[in-house]
Amino acid sequence: MAGDLSSILEPGMLVRCPDQPDWGLGQVQSNVGGRITINFENAGKLVLDGARVALELVFLD
Repeated sequence: MAGDLSSILEPGMLVRCPDQPDWGLGQVQSNVGGRITINFENAGKLVLDGARVALELVFLD
């Protein structure tokens, strides 16, 4: 569930939004009260409600 992931997101973590694949890879800038600021490579900086937007962690080798 999206809310579960949002509670562990910290600045610097990489994420994708499966519902918006055209946004590309995003880096978490901040996570305050479930409002997550993410800088996406193709969509710029967005503030998302972690309880309403599905995000998935990305791990680069």
